[in-house]
Amino acid sequence: MFDYRSMFDLSGKTALVVGAGSGIGEASAQGLAAFGARVVCADVSKEAADDTATEISKEGGEAEAIELDMTDQDSVRRAVESVGVPDVLVSTPSVNVRKPLLEITDDEFDQVVELNLKGTFRLIRDFGAGMAERGSGSIIAFSSIRGQVVEPGQSVYAATKAGTVQMLRALASEVGPRGVRVNAIAPGIVETPLTAQIKDSPDWYDSYAAKSILGRWAKPHEMVGMVLYLASDASSYVTGAFMLVDGGWTAADGRFTPPL
Repeated sequence: MFDYRSMFDLSGKTALVVGAGSGIGEASAQGLAAFGARVVCADVSKEAADDTATEISKEGGEAEAIELDMTDQDSVRRAVESVGVPDVLVSTPSVNVRKPLLEITDDEFDQVVELNLKGTFRLIRDFGAGMAERGSGSIIAFSSIRGQVVEPGQSVYAATKAGTVQMLRALASEVGPRGVRVNAIAPGIVETPLTAQIKDSPDWYDSYAAKSILGRWAKPHEMVGMVLYLASDASSYVTGAFMLVDGGWTAADGRFTPPL
C-alpha cells in the first residue's frame, strides 16, 4: 500500500527560495522548512534573508542565507555555484509600475520585464539545467491572476505574468521527460510589500477585498499550501500547471477602477 502520510514529507530535500526575505517568499521558506526541507533563503537583501534563516533555525529547521539578485546574471551564477542543484526551486520576486500604458516609459518597461520575466528566466534556466541533468526536481515560479485577467494600470506587469506562465509551460514540456516538474502559482490579492500602495488607499483596498469571493485579502502564509503541494510528491503527476490561489477572484465578475 502506498504511504500516503509521506506525500508532503520533504526530509532530505534542499529547497532554494528566492525572495525569502519578505512576503510570500519568507512564508514559503518557513513552510518548506516545517515539512523537513533544508532551505536556502535567497534575497537581494542578504540581511533580510539572514533574518528568515534565523527564524527557521529558531523553530528547529535547517536554513542558510545567500544574496541573490535576479537582475544580475553573475549573481545568479554565483548562487548556482554556491547552492548546487536544489530539489526544489521557488521564485517569488516581482515589481510593478502602476501607470496607464500610454504613460509608461521605456525605462519603466525594462524595469518590470528585467525582474519579473528575465529574472525568472535566468533562475529556471540556470538551476533547471542541473535538475534536468540529475533527472529530478520541482520548479515553482509565481505568476499572478494578472496573467489571466487585467485592469487599468497593469499592462506591463500583466504581460510579464502571462509570459512567465507560457515560459514555464514550455520548460515543463522540455524537461518533463527528464524527471523535472515545472509549475506556476497565481495568487490573487495578498498583503505583501508589493501591494502596499493599494493598502494605503482604503477604497481601493476594500474594493479588492469585496471582489474576492471570500471577501478578504490573503495573507502570505495562505500561499504556502500550494507551494508545499507542488514541491512534494503529492503533486508527482502535476506539471505545466497554472495554479490559482485567488479566493475566487477569477471566478466572479465585477471590477474596481483604481486611481491612476
